[in-house]
Formats: sequence, C-alpha cells, structure tokens
Amino acid sequence: MTTKKRGYHHGNLRQALVEAALDLIEEKGPTGFTLSEAAKQAGVTPAAVYRHFAGREDLIAEAARQGYEIFADLMEHAFEKGQPSPLASFEATGRAYLAFARKFPGHYISMFESGVSVNRNPDLAHVANRAFGTLERAASALMAELPDDKRPPARMVSAHIWAMSHGVVELFARGSPGTKSPFPPEDLLETGIGVYLRGLGLIKPDA
Repeated sequence: MTTKKRGYHHGNLRQALVEAALDLIEEKGPTGFTLSEAAKQAGVTPAAVYRHFAGREDLIAEAARQGYEIFADLMEHAFEKGQPSPLASFEATGRAYLAFARKFPGHYISMFESGVSVNRNPDLAHVANRAFGTLERAASALMAELPDDKRPPARMVSAHIWAMSHGVVELFARGSPGTKSPFPPEDLLETGIGVYLRGLGLIKPDA
C-alpha cells in the first residue's frame, strides 16, 4: 500500500493516528484494520495509541468528527454561493454532499458507514448538527416560497434530499460492484431534485 501524504507532522501524534486511520479506512473499511496497524502506519508503538484513544471506535469517531467539520464548511459554502436564490442554495447543498463523498472518502466512510453514532460525544454531535442544519436552513428558505397550505415541513424536505443524495452516493458514486449507472451521479442527483421540486410546484414543468 502506498501511504498518502496528508500533511501531518509526527510531532502531532493524535493527528498522525487519525490520518493513518483514514488511509486504512479507505483501503480496508472501518472494521478492516486494527489499532496496531494504525500505530504502525503512523510510525509509533501500539501502546502510544492509548494515550490518545480508548479504542478503534474512538479513533474512527475523531476521523468522523473531522469529516463533519469539513462537510459542514462545504455545505455552508454551497449555501452561501447560491444566495440570494433559495432554489440555487438548496440545489447547491445537495451537490456538495456528492462532491464531499468523492473528495474525502475516508472521512465519508467514517461518518456514514462505520456504525459510529453521531451522539458518541458532544463534539461529534455538535458538528454533525451543524452540517444537517445547513441543509434544513436551505430547505426552510425554499419552502417559504410556497403557500402555507402547500408547505411541507422543512425538516422533512431536507431529510428527503439528504436521503436522495446519500442514495446516489452509495449506489452510483462509490464504485460498488454491480451498481454501474448509465448516467453520471451528478445528473442523477440533479434530475432527482428537479422532479422532487416540480412536484412541490417550486419549478415550472417543462414545456
């Protein structure tokens, strides 16, 4: 295996272990490596790991927390980039999900495929809520354009788009065997969001 250079310095052992874990998670999955392997890749003894992490799940949880920090920043940037249009902001947050999964696969797996709960510790819960909150804020701004009697809860709408984005990533953007799509994942997500928003009356039907 070729170790990726992620820019850490071995003076920061805690971060070196996180970076090693991210490499191993990408290669072997969240349950396919041991703390000893992470220590070896970081160039330290296994005993050194326990000065920073109680076990593998704690190490993965920190990788997930850092992933959510990056993810939340990307979501917020996408939201702001779409302003002042609520529609553009909403669509941009959906695309940001797919872009994040492609650019940060180790973080993505730690966050969504490791089985580590976002409520494992307060810091992880806080930053995860920040990411989810941005999509809900985008949905809320868009739903405000609908009449009261036709306005679904923003939390429900954001959950739908989150699920759609996650499904496209899992089925068609992560190279899973037997799931090759004849369409680019970006097109699948874009058209899926379009169909959803047309159903709500937020986009006019094609002529």
